[in-house]
Amino acid sequence: MLWFKKQPNSAVAESEADLIIPAELSLPLDERQFQQRFSALKHIAEEDAGIEAFLASLEAKHKLFSSLLNQEVIDQLTMENVEVLLETVFSARRRVYPAFSKMGIEATTAAIRELLYGKANLLDRLNSFSEVIGIDEEADKAARKLAAKNRRAAFDFGAEILHFNDPIKYPLMTRWVWDQNTVSGALREFIRGNDHLPDVPLGNSPEMFEGARTWLAAQLAEQGLYKDVHFWVDLVEAQAYAEYFRSMAEGMLSADFGRASGPADHIKKFLGIDAPAKEGLSRVRREVEV
Repeated sequence: MLWFKKQPNSAVAESEADLIIPAELSLPLDERQFQQRFSALKHIAEEDAGIEAFLASLEAKHKLFSSLLNQEVIDQLTMENVEVLLETVFSARRRVYPAFSKMGIEATTAAIRELLYGKANLLDRLNSFSEVIGIDEEADKAARKLAAKNRRAAFDFGAEILHFNDPIKYPLMTRWVWDQNTVSGALREFIRGNDHLPDVPLGNSPEMFEGARTWLAAQLAEQGLYKDVHFWVDLVEAQAYAEYFRSMAEGMLSADFGRASGPADHIKKFLGIDAPAKEGLSRVRREVEV
């Protein structure tokens, strides 16, 4: 649950399922780094369709996820619905559909239902969801490496399912926000002197992500922003990572980013609110990559 100064419905029952208490971060985030990213975001948005259009796109994505995944209708899910959701998750759309297709809609629905509404620990549920991508330990090295990449993409898909189904309750926990395994992600860009740090031991717990989100929400409150704070946090994080991404990958952008022409395009791409495929086409890879 997002904790910030003027949160509506701020009285939260302690017994609420998956109540995420924000953790104190092992390294402090820096207000000056936030201000730089926030100012850049406003400028980029003004040069594009405007910040309200960005927020409206994120709200539309939330409505898409919640309309298909709320407890009352989730049993009506189809593989076509799964493909529609995957279209909005850039890091998963080209990697995980074949595994879900092989499982079939009943098993896929059961996996998503358990992720969203199961009783186990939240991080355990997210990891279990990613394990729908099997890894054959007897396969050759290349096949095992590809399967591991696909499993990480499934983790991202699960993280987006949680967040966009209920964006106030769950922080966005995708690898581009933070990945302790590679010590990279948007959160690193809010740490002063991050380029010179050999390690950034933030961890990968939901409590850490919520702690970072709460800190960012407090910075946004200092700017007088209290409405749609959960989406403002997403946008600031996406701007920070887009800036890092462009500095690292300029001139050698991957195929999934090759058509993006500017910072706004990358922000939209990371958040899955970029322009959809042309009518009748899909960016979801349906075949198993060899």
